[in-house]
Amino acid sequence: MDLASLIGVVMGIVLMLVGIITSGGIETITNFVDIPSFAITVGGSLMAVFASVTIPEFVSGLKCYAMIFKGVSLDMKGAIKQVIDLSNTARKEGLLALEEAASGMEDPFIKKGIMLIVDGTEPELVKSIMEAEIDAMAERHKGNYSIFESIAAQGPAWGMIGTLIGLVNMLNDMSDASKIGPSMAVALITTLYGSIMANWLCFPVSGKLKARSNAEYMLKSVIIEGLLSIQAGENPRVTEEKLKSFLSPKDRAAYEAENGDGSGGGGEG
Repeated sequence: MDLASLIGVVMGIVLMLVGIITSGGIETITNFVDIPSFAITVGGSLMAVFASVTIPEFVSGLKCYAMIFKGVSLDMKGAIKQVIDLSNTARKEGLLALEEAASGMEDPFIKKGIMLIVDGTEPELVKSIMEAEIDAMAERHKGNYSIFESIAAQGPAWGMIGTLIGLVNMLNDMSDASKIGPSMAVALITTLYGSIMANWLCFPVSGKLKARSNAEYMLKSVIIEGLLSIQAGENPRVTEEKLKSFLSPKDRAAYEAENGDGSGGGGEG
């Protein structure tokens, strides 16, 4: 469970309700509920985005909303340690020994890279194939989080459309001055709905999914760099130092605490 997403979404609505209640009393909550405004703003935003993509893309994007509440563990330190273990195996027993080492691995990405190396694929081709896979992954992820970016962009616009509709209706009937205030309030609710939808729901989801996609891309890029170093026959210590450069100072210190400073082993020889 991703507590940051859960707390952020829940506390967002809680704080809005607190603001409404403390400023006007609990009975004023109903003033912010208007079905026509909701239909114009939310319905219009969704349909505008729906019209710009395919049905599978739209559905796939919306399904990703639930993903922000799921805890995702991308263990960069663990991936580096795994690559260094493979590097030591290749140095001591040869590249063909990697096939047996890969048989027990769960990560299909590392497995694929190892099998390409064992099969004698040229380094340039290995790099090209592996990078093509992570580029395709990034494009799939972009298709999902861009749905929420598009909805966030449409929300305030459709909120303004709803406001204009409300103002037109209000200005067409100004004979009763007592109705002008409530009519103006209803007109403004659509703008409120659009802003809430964009800033409370969509932008946070897009940001979270984009950050996770970038982190996964970085992790797989590190794996590619490590596998190419193994194929080139580089010293495991050199490979380890190269891969550790991708870690933040904090993570690098944690990695060295767990594995020792320069735990790659295997000197020149």
